[in-house]
Amino acid sequence: MATPPMTDARLLTLMQWLSPAFPLGSFSYSHGIEAAVAAGLIHDADSLTDWLTDILRHGTGRSDAIWLRLAADTDNLNTLDAHCRAYAPARERLAEADRQGAAFCNLARQVWGIDMADVTLAPAVGHAARQIGMDIDTVVPLFLSSFAGNLVAGAQRLLPLGQTRAQAINAALHPVCVAVASDTRGATIDDIQSTALMSDIMAMQHETQTVRLFQS
Repeated sequence: MATPPMTDARLLTLMQWLSPAFPLGSFSYSHGIEAAVAAGLIHDADSLTDWLTDILRHGTGRSDAIWLRLAADTDNLNTLDAHCRAYAPARERLAEADRQGAAFCNLARQVWGIDMADVTLAPAVGHAARQIGMDIDTVVPLFLSSFAGNLVAGAQRLLPLGQTRAQAINAALHPVCVAVASDTRGATIDDIQSTALMSDIMAMQHETQTVRLFQS
């Protein structure tokens, strides 16, 4: 028997939130990739794929998956957001989460009538998903895929990557996003960590990079 199509409007809303067309300014952030390219750490499709895999499994991807889940399960969003801000490893990394989060919260208030103060991006999406009644296990892998896809798009402006190769990288990261989403089920704030150390260091170095295209 054929699987019935997914036509729930909440799924369409989630796709809208995570679309590159959703006006968060995500295109202006490289998450330190610009510095990594300048340092020669990322130089082709394979090194970019490895870099993004590490970020998803051991860095911001994993942490954001946990922040998102925790936000969908708390009544104290502001306290959770304060913890999220405190864990940011670099000034630009915090600005990246803060500015995109503020843009998301503004749209959530104006378009969907969700009552929420400005918070960083992952907690913002988690809280909004809860208010609309979205399945968090659907939200997390799609959020991670959107995050990775934005970084691939940014890397296309820094490396000789064609459209086909970029899409192949995105496709290769899909199982990673699903695995990280699964691994973070039941995680608590005590599980927040980052061992993607070079990514964090590049985020710090980007703050003093003189020639750059991106804000982070």
